[in-house]
Amino acid sequence: MSEPRPDSQAAQFWEARYATSDQIWSGRANQALVAVATDLSPGRALDLGCGEGADSIWLAQQGWRVTGLDISPTALARAERAAAQAGLPDGHIRWIAHDLTTWASAESYDLVTACFLQSPIEFPRVDVLRRVADLVAANGHLLIVSHACAPPWADQPDGHHHRFLTPTEEIEALDLPTTGWDIQLAQTRSRPATGPDGQSATLDDAIVLLHRK
Repeated sequence: MSEPRPDSQAAQFWEARYATSDQIWSGRANQALVAVATDLSPGRALDLGCGEGADSIWLAQQGWRVTGLDISPTALARAERAAAQAGLPDGHIRWIAHDLTTWASAESYDLVTACFLQSPIEFPRVDVLRRVADLVAANGHLLIVSHACAPPWADQPDGHHHRFLTPTEEIEALDLPTTGWDIQLAQTRSRPATGPDGQSATLDDAIVLLHRK
């Protein structure tokens, strides 16, 4: 298993991020993923930026053969433990530690998911999404779930203004050939959320589901 270079800025950032706590994320699968993938026939799935593995584990429990990809070996070690605690046998999910900007595969997938693949440090997100779109098999799907706006508890460094894309802007940025893809979903959905200090809020997610013809 190849791993990100330890001198990589992104690898250092995310390893430090996961080192701040025994668990960063909730451990529950993303609501939008569950809502969308429940209606899809299981096959081969790629979970891009899988973190501590909740989405990958949920997909595997629904019968998908999952590859979970993330830059942080620490996150993947937690994901592997969580999968074992969920009762999934060793090897049921393939975990790959690699920099998403350089990872490549000769395989194809019936579902590629990118949930909240948004980074506080420089990251060529659109380029990565375009490359993984090429890995979607015929009749497969690409699901992108992203923050439509910042949560009220987010820290914004002075002078930094992140631009959140609408579902339509996400699709336009991908610039995929219209003859090869159908847009099955492009909408913003609201969901309740709890902040790191127990704050309650309603957050908006931009959801895009594309089907490869």
